[in-house]
Amino acid sequence: MALLLVKGSCMDIFMFLTRVVFNFVIFMIFATFHEYAHGWVAYRLGDPTAKENGRLSLNPIVHIHLFWTIIMPILLLIFSNGRFVLGSAKPVPVNQYLMRNPQRDILWVSIAGPMANAIWMLALIGAMKVLVMTNIITPASPIYTLLYVCMYINAILLVFNLLPIPPLDGSSIIEYMLPERYIDKYEKIKPYIFIAFITLMYFGLFNKIFGYIFNLILVAFRLESPRFYGLL
Repeated sequence: MALLLVKGSCMDIFMFLTRVVFNFVIFMIFATFHEYAHGWVAYRLGDPTAKENGRLSLNPIVHIHLFWTIIMPILLLIFSNGRFVLGSAKPVPVNQYLMRNPQRDILWVSIAGPMANAIWMLALIGAMKVLVMTNIITPASPIYTLLYVCMYINAILLVFNLLPIPPLDGSSIIEYMLPERYIDKYEKIKPYIFIAFITLMYFGLFNKIFGYIFNLILVAFRLESPRFYGLL
């Protein structure tokens, strides 16, 4: 009996680690598109910083940061007992003062990353709908689950990066939209916003907000949840 428990425990750990690695790979693929979009738009607007630093690339390896991408997510996963994980690709370097219109162009650079994830999310939803309607796959197939996971991760990247919390893209968008008299006040409270956000993440607030938004997406596009869970 003890031997069976040990074997079952090892299998559970193996499956958990497999899912973590699988989701990490998918995350890095689409986080790469996110960062590339920032760099590409900045380059088109006159800032060659990302290109000169070798970051205008679709190679995920160049967008991995040892601490933010690997160490921090592992530590959070361990110390929160699997309750939440937070990680980031290495931000693409941008110098807004090299752009033709710094005040305006930094807004487009900030929007570019989430927009890349929005495009991928919609493209994956379209692919799932077409493949199911033509009976090529069903919600019970592994391919449907793979597309669903990719779509889900793009939805997370989209929603998360639009939060008005520094250093996320949503913070830059908010700064652009704020009247000039409020910008100094916003700069002063930035550190406290991030600390409050981490605390709320720990207690699952983001999961609740994202879950509500993601359910709206499922309802709006009439998407079924996958019935094959080998990849989840």
